[in-house]
Amino acid sequence: MGRVVVSMSVSLDGFAAGPDVSEEQPMGVGGERLHEWLFRADDDRAVAADGVTPTGVDAAQAREIHATTGAVVLGKRTFDVGVDLWEDTPFPVPCFVVTHEVREPLTMKSDVFTFVDDGLHSALRQARQAAGDRNVLIMGGPTTVRQFVKAGLVDEIRVQLVPVFLGIGTRPFDHLGTDHIELQRTAVIESPHVTHLRFHVSK
Repeated sequence: MGRVVVSMSVSLDGFAAGPDVSEEQPMGVGGERLHEWLFRADDDRAVAADGVTPTGVDAAQAREIHATTGAVVLGKRTFDVGVDLWEDTPFPVPCFVVTHEVREPLTMKSDVFTFVDDGLHSALRQARQAAGDRNVLIMGGPTTVRQFVKAGLVDEIRVQLVPVFLGIGTRPFDHLGTDHIELQRTAVIESPHVTHLRFHVSK
């Protein structure tokens, strides 16, 4: 069985989205800065605005997360602001949307969105079954990530630490309760644009 993985790009001050998330600005005001490394990763030959040529590290990280993901869990807000932008499922695998809304599955080009209205555990159970021996990716948004971490349902956390202070927005790891959650760092992978950190969640 694969792992349950959170993977998020966050600013140095801990924000995973800017303020005022909307369909027009799905990452919030200024939040698109957090994902610039992904666009640079698309073309290792490109020269970034700062004059630094990407090393290929970021592209390799993006390819790995795609290759190892067998199912995705995301929140309703992330679905609402993302679906028109993606025009598909965000990954070519079954995607499970945590929601209070009863809704029929939505078939896209690459796979299907299934809407789960009976809680995190149900969404994760269905995602695990769909993923087989690959990982379940808890994609976001920050509130959904926080709920899964707080519930003790996550095996691994991957943080793409972006060298910027957003100053305001939504932090995924706020308000996790009073119990300590111990993490074991398993990797630090650097590029000119972002630092990839991996942690095993102690259970």
